Amino acid sequence: MRVFKMAQRLAEAEGADLQTVELIAALHDVKDFKFTGDEMSGALDARRWLLEQDADPDLAELVARNIAGISFKGAGTRTKPLTIEGKCVQDADRLDAVGAIGVARCFAYGGTKDRPIHDPETAVAHHSTTEQYLSHQGTSINHFYEKLLLLKDRMHTQTAKDLAVERHTFMEGYLQQFFNEWEARS
Repeated sequence: MRVFKMAQRLAEAEGADLQTVELIAALHDVKDFKFTGDEMSGALDARRWLLEQDADPDLAELVARNIAGISFKGAGTRTKPLTIEGKCVQDADRLDAVGAIGVARCFAYGGTKDRPIHDPETAVAHHSTTEQYLSHQGTSINHFYEKLLLLKDRMHTQTAKDLAVERHTFMEGYLQQFFNEWEARS
């Protein structure tokens, strides 16, 4: 619901079509590829569902095409072009991954995957393919450097860029405090 609400906010600020943004936002995590390993199944299911609801075929295709391009798939992977509506949802999704909520999500997800919180011996990995990103089992702290701290500079809309600065700064402060405590400096 946070991503949906933020996508609405971005759509209004950026002049995007609100109905299209709401459809993309509501359906963008159907069969999330991080859990299924299939980049297209969520987009195809969203398209199929929209057509079953008698949605305009062009709208269903537009929504599906944007859904297919939203998820982060590794720092070095190419992103698919999105419409302004897709960019609003992608920015909203990325904003949800940074800041205080992003920190909480990072450790919650890491816990479900049995990832260590931190290991100074584990190097940060920058993935050039989706397969590398999906198969990598680094630490939760490394995930900040592999993804979360990169998101500020990947925002599309000016509104999201402005919001991302504060959230990014929060994460930098969190990491500084984490390392101070890890090294028993504070």
